[in-house]
This record gives sequence, structure tokens and C-alpha cells, in this order.
Amino acid sequence: MHEQKATPDRLGAFSDAVLAVIITIMVLELKAPEEATFPTLLPLWPTAISYAVSYLFIAIIWLNHHHLLRFVSHTTPALIWVNFADTPQIPERARRMARRRSFATLTIFTSAMLVVLFAPGVGFALICCALIPYLTPEAPWLRALVRPSSRRSSSPGHGR
Repeated sequence: MHEQKATPDRLGAFSDAVLAVIITIMVLELKAPEEATFPTLLPLWPTAISYAVSYLFIAIIWLNHHHLLRFVSHTTPALIWVNFADTPQIPERARRMARRRSFATLTIFTSAMLVVLFAPGVGFALICCALIPYLTPEAPWLRALVRPSSRRSSSPGHGR
């Protein structure tokens, strides 16, 4: 039997499938109210908002993951395990920014975890705020630093 080599496209497709399963499981957990009237839907607003934020969180992960896969020219066993990106291909400035953004996000999530015990609305707002920096996978200053045409011309095989 012919062994098929793992490619960045296959890795992206696998991640797409995993996220599709996660979204499907989320949808299966939604329960319809007894009656299809506005008054019976109104008490479900916390569920609707938490579902929307969860969906946004998954969409952000998917968008950023595909953005990072653009930097990958070939897969390695380490890349498959980490499912991130080959770091030498990402500029140091971008890696520093990603580390700072990750640290800030973990700090906000930890704060939200503590705050939610006393003020659930504030904790939820903190989680929503932590997602904002991830809405665009690439900071505007990075677009000028690393242009897609210069990445592709500098080393062949950078599809995506």
C-alpha cells in the first residue's frame, strides 16, 4: 500500500474536520424551548450569548490556525504533534508578538476565572475582551513587515 506523505494542506484539512466535530457537538447541546414563542426564548439569552462567544472563539482559532499554516512549506513529525508552525519561518518580531498576546490572554482568562465567582457578568466580559486581539490573525505592522509575495519568492513551497 502506498503511504501518503503529510502535507500542510492535509494538516489543515484534519484541523478543519476536528473543528467541524466540535461545532457539531456544540449544536447538539442546544435544546429547543417547549413553545416557539418570544417569551419562552427570552430566559435562554445567557445560553445564546455563551454559544455565540464559544462559536466566535472556535472561528478565531480556525482563522489563526490557517493563517499560521501559510508559513509552512512541509510538515514534520514535530509540526504534526504541535500543529502550529515551523518557527524559523516566522519572523522573530511575529513570534514575540504571539508570545505577548498569549501571555496577556492567559492572564485575562485567569483573572476572569477568579472574577466570575463574584461578578459573573464581568468575568464573561473579560473573556470576550481577551478574544478581540485574535480577530485578525496578523497585526497590521506585520503585514508591512512580511508580505505574502516576498515569503513565496524567498523560499519555494510556501503554498496557502
